[in-house]
Amino acid sequence: MNLLTNLKSIVDAARQSGVRIFIVPHHRWEPGDYTHWKHATPRQLAGAENQIFAKDTWGGDWHPDFVPQEGDIIIKEHWAQSGFANTDLDQQLKQHGIQKIILIGMLANTCIESTGRFGMELGYHVTLVKDATAAESWEAMHAAELNGPTFAHTVLTTQELLAILTPAVTNRDSGMPSSSRSDNATGQI
Repeated sequence: MNLLTNLKSIVDAARQSGVRIFIVPHHRWEPGDYTHWKHATPRQLAGAENQIFAKDTWGGDWHPDFVPQEGDIIIKEHWAQSGFANTDLDQQLKQHGIQKIILIGMLANTCIESTGRFGMELGYHVTLVKDATAAESWEAMHAAELNGPTFAHTVLTTQELLAILTPAVTNRDSGMPSSSRSDNATGQI
């Protein structure tokens, strides 16, 4: 599926074309998380037990290809699935004049879908890049693909998105005016 290659291609092209990058990291587990919660989900409890996203560990660090760069906006960590719920994503997008969001990252059927649904409900134009996300099973990925059109205004492949982003880079580099990218944001979840 070339997930990491697709993610890197999109992030690189977005940066080159002037699309602002918003990174919405999952909460990084620390001792005591969920201990006294009334309604932690089985998934949250399993994550804590297995320390999947433990702070200062392999699972809690940035992948070397996706370390935030100068100018990227790092959103407050989300505790469950949505990049919007209980974070500053909506505020940051509004303060930067963003109206359109491009969703890439993981997991397709949880974080990406939840963030896309929430974003659409808030009035953002949502683009889903269907081969720049993944799930833990083929069944979960298939469900995410079926659900995409219920919240995403546009569903593209990496190559289709790159074809849109690349002309902006070409026009900018040649000194010719390019289409406005100021209202677009790419989000890694």
